[in-house]
Amino acid sequence: MLKNKTAVVTGSTSGIGLAIARALAADGANIMINGFGDKAAIEAERAGIEKDFGVKAAYSAADMTRPADIAAMIADAEKTFGSVDVLVNNAGIQFVAPVEEFPVEKWDQIIAINLSAAFLAIRAAVPGMKQRKWGRIVSTASAHSLVASPFKVAYVAAKHGIAGITKTVALEVATHGITVNCISPGYVWTPLVEKQIPDTMKARNLTKEQVINDVLLAAQPTKQFVTPDQVAALAVYLCSDAASQITGTNISMDGGWTAQ
Repeated sequence: MLKNKTAVVTGSTSGIGLAIARALAADGANIMINGFGDKAAIEAERAGIEKDFGVKAAYSAADMTRPADIAAMIADAEKTFGSVDVLVNNAGIQFVAPVEEFPVEKWDQIIAINLSAAFLAIRAAVPGMKQRKWGRIVSTASAHSLVASPFKVAYVAAKHGIAGITKTVALEVATHGITVNCISPGYVWTPLVEKQIPDTMKARNLTKEQVINDVLLAAQPTKQFVTPDQVAALAVYLCSDAASQITGTNISMDGGWTAQ
């Protein structure tokens, strides 16, 4: 379905992003992955995508806090593969603290990586998509794009912003064969979630087990974590022809969290 098309997936050296990159590759897309991490591990993932799915895969070390890096990443993908047909905005970080103690630098960093990076990548990718009259833009939002939790002021603000960007850009490109959607998972068991547990333990004076059961999964009626592969499958569907009339949507995948 995506054969001869190219996907750029930000924040894709692990977790949800890597699952999405591999799922798009399984559907035939060439892939540019992006993110930080151990160089050998990243190269193993890049080479694994090529070996497992018979597509071409490249890696960009673009820093999602740097506008010039983001523009260069899109330009490099277009030069390397000939086009950027699918853009997945997935890069994200988290920090947990009461608002009066929330470091200003952490606010700036989260807004930059979780929100501004998506705007900058979309801005760079849309001209080529318009020229080819086809494109798919999918952003990883969160249940926190719809509801809030305490101690996550920057993350919740950024994810609400992703929902707004999705709607706005979808309207702008609706007649150009481009769809723009975001996926809002509940808690997915990824390194991002695992790393925030100690901060939440401290902020709420809870044990690890209490954080998992009484904080993280308390909001999800299914009492189960969403899996990266489930998010990836939805992303692939949104890139399909069957989803060509789905645009400007914020699709929840949260075990019933936002139904409450």
